[in-house]
Amino acid sequence: MTYTAETILGVYIFSRHGDRTAKSTPPANLTDLGYRQVFTSGTYFRNRYIDSGASSKIVGVNSDIVKQSQITSSAPLDTVLMNSAQAFLQGLYPPVGSSLGSDTLRNGSVVQPPLDGYQLIPIQTVTSGTGSEDSAWLQGSSNCAQALASSNGYFSTSDYNDLLLKTGDFYKSLTPLINGTFGPEDISYKSAYTIFDLLNVASVHNASLPDSPLFTNSTLSQLRTLADHHEFNLAYNSTAPIRAIAGSTLAAQILQGLNNTIVSQGKSRITVQFGAYASFQSFFGLARLTTLADTNDAFYGIPDYASTMTFELFTTAEASPFPAVEDVQVRFLFHNGSTSEASTPTPYPLFGQASTALSWTDFQAGMNNFAVGGQEAWCKACGNSTGVCARAAPTSSESGAGAGSTTRDSGNGISKPAAGVIGAMVTLAVILAVEVAVMLAAGLKIVRKKKFASGEGNGVGVGHDDRKV
Repeated sequence: MTYTAETILGVYIFSRHGDRTAKSTPPANLTDLGYRQVFTSGTYFRNRYIDSGASSKIVGVNSDIVKQSQITSSAPLDTVLMNSAQAFLQGLYPPVGSSLGSDTLRNGSVVQPPLDGYQLIPIQTVTSGTGSEDSAWLQGSSNCAQALASSNGYFSTSDYNDLLLKTGDFYKSLTPLINGTFGPEDISYKSAYTIFDLLNVASVHNASLPDSPLFTNSTLSQLRTLADHHEFNLAYNSTAPIRAIAGSTLAAQILQGLNNTIVSQGKSRITVQFGAYASFQSFFGLARLTTLADTNDAFYGIPDYASTMTFELFTTAEASPFPAVEDVQVRFLFHNGSTSEASTPTPYPLFGQASTALSWTDFQAGMNNFAVGGQEAWCKACGNSTGVCARAAPTSSESGAGAGSTTRDSGNGISKPAAGVIGAMVTLAVILAVEVAVMLAAGLKIVRKKKFASGEGNGVGVGHDDRKV
C-alpha cells in the first residue's frame, strides 16, 4: 500500500522469531525454515524502506552499505531470538559484493571482504525476554513479581477451570502422541501452549509421526484455538494492567526509538527489535487492538513465526530540514507471519482511534498511558526489591515514615542517620588518641609511608587508600 505526499522519516520494527524446535525439548533452536522466514521478512522491509527503488524509502537512509549510526538492532539474550535478528538483518542489508565492499590500502593493494561483502550490524541485548524460547511459561522470563502473580491468578478463574474440565477428555485422547514428553498430570488445558507447540512443530518437521485419526488438521486447529485463549489470558487482563508488563516495556522502548529519530533530526532512522509472542499479545491488549471490528479476533491469537509490528514515522510537510514535531505522524502496521511482496503489512488504528495516522503528540500520549520505561519505574510497577531493584527499594525508615520524610529523634533536631555518623566519629577519635598514647609510651615514632617505599613491605599504610573510584 502506498501513501501519496508522504515522506518516511524512520521506522521501528518489532518481530517475532522464525520457526524453531519445540519449547518442551530444550534448548530451542532456530530451524532452516525459520532462518528463511525472517530473512524473507528482512528482504521485504529492505525493498519497502531502504533499497534505492524502495516503495516507501526512508529519507536519507543509506541504500547499500549500512551506516551504523542510522540503525539500532536488539534482542534478548536468547539463541532463537538472537539468530533470528541476525537473519533479518542479512535480508535488510545483504552482502554488497567485491566492488562496493573492497578496501584499497595506502600501498595500493585491494582487500576483499569475506563472505562477498557480508555486512556486520551489532545487535544489542535487552534484559526483558532473556531465555524466553526455552521457557514454557509465558511469564517465565519477565522476572516481574506482580506480573507473575497476576498471570497465576488466571488459574483460579472460572474461565480456566471450566475449560480445564470441558477439554479434559480431548487432551487425554492425545496421550499416545505426547506421553513421551508430558506426564499424565500435565496432559490437560494447563499445558495448552506447550502441547500445541510440540505437535505444531511435529506437524512441520517430524516425518516419522505416526498416522493417526487423533492427529488431524481439525485437532491441530482446536489445539491452536485453546492455546491462543490460554496465552492471551496470561498475557493481558483489562483489570490488571501489570499482567501486560511485556507490552508496557515494549511501548516505552518504541517511544524511545522513534523519539531518537526526532531528537537526532534523522541521524537515527531504523530500529529493529526481536522478541517473544507475549510482547505482541500484551501490546495488542494495551493498545486496544483487540477491540477492533472485522479483524476475526486476529489480535487475540498467538502471532505466527516471523510476525511483525511496524511503526512508521512520517510527515506530509517538507522533510528537509527535519520537520517540526507538530508535522510528524505515526502509523502502526501489523503482519501475521513472514512478510513478503505477496503478503504485506496492514495498517490498523491504535488506542480506539478511527484513523490509522496519529500525530506524534497523540501517539506519545497514547503510549504513555501504559508504557513502563526505566529500571526504577519497572521495579516499582513489578514490586521487585532484590537484585537490580535493590537500589530502587524503599528503606525501612522510608517505608515507616512515608515518602520524602526523615525519621528524627524527639526534641533534638538531629536525624538518626546524622546521629550515627557523629557517634562513629567520636568513637574513632577516642580510639586514635589511645593508640597514639600507647605508641609514645613505647618510644615508637609515627612516620610517613613514603619512607618505606624502597623496603620489601608493599602493604597499604594507615590513612592511605590505593583504590580508584
